[in-house]
Amino acid sequence: MERIFDAEILSNEEVAEKIYRLTVDAPSLERNARAGQFVQVKISDEFTLRRPLGIASTISGHVKIFYRVVGRGTETLSTKKTGEHLNILGALGNGYSTREGKVLLVGGGMGLAPLLLAAEKFSADVLMGGRNQGEVLFWQEEFKPHADKIFITTDDGSYARKGFAVDLLPDILAAENYSAILTCGPEIMMRGVAKFAHEKNLPCEVSFERRMACGLGACLSCSIDTLNGRKKVCKDGPIFNAKEVFDYESDNTKS
Repeated sequence: MERIFDAEILSNEEVAEKIYRLTVDAPSLERNARAGQFVQVKISDEFTLRRPLGIASTISGHVKIFYRVVGRGTETLSTKKTGEHLNILGALGNGYSTREGKVLLVGGGMGLAPLLLAAEKFSADVLMGGRNQGEVLFWQEEFKPHADKIFITTDDGSYARKGFAVDLLPDILAAENYSAILTCGPEIMMRGVAKFAHEKNLPCEVSFERRMACGLGACLSCSIDTLNGRKKVCKDGPIFNAKEVFDYESDNTKS
């Protein structure tokens, strides 16, 4: 379901260096949003294009959106105050498929945002990776009420196990049974996760990120090549079956 509406900002706070948690009052998204979907946010009249942001939580209609300040748009968004309003288009795109049984969520960095909503919707364990302690501690607190087990890695070893999230995957899959793996994060990480899933004959869905202009599939700016032809990330994704976008025979990414 797609609609445009104004949402009141309930909070907009920095939770780690240059990472913000924006909470808006949007009960319609609680009713209609699926894990993996996103919204297009109009930041101000200064910017022609909306910004695509993943939906991370919808509990009680209080929708959480996490973003990293990387440019003028997100810098301006970070100055928005409680009580102000944002014009929002959404929910957009396709979400993760509903799964029976427990799923494993694998995320890196800001890719953990849509997986938080998946943890709210499904029975799940989560494997999370970040560059350092600051990038995983707040995620750990967010996931605690929803994930059964939380596995953590940091690139620099400042918290939990040193290394990348995918390094832990063989041990986790050997010890636990899952109905599917849902992943979001750097493409190289998702590619590694999908390969392990393929070897274990586990369904795997990946979340692709591309620059988007309209978010509705009209401008074609987010198109990617898949094994089933040209697809639009905003309309056909952002969630894809891993077998659509990764060629396991030649081990080449088709995006």
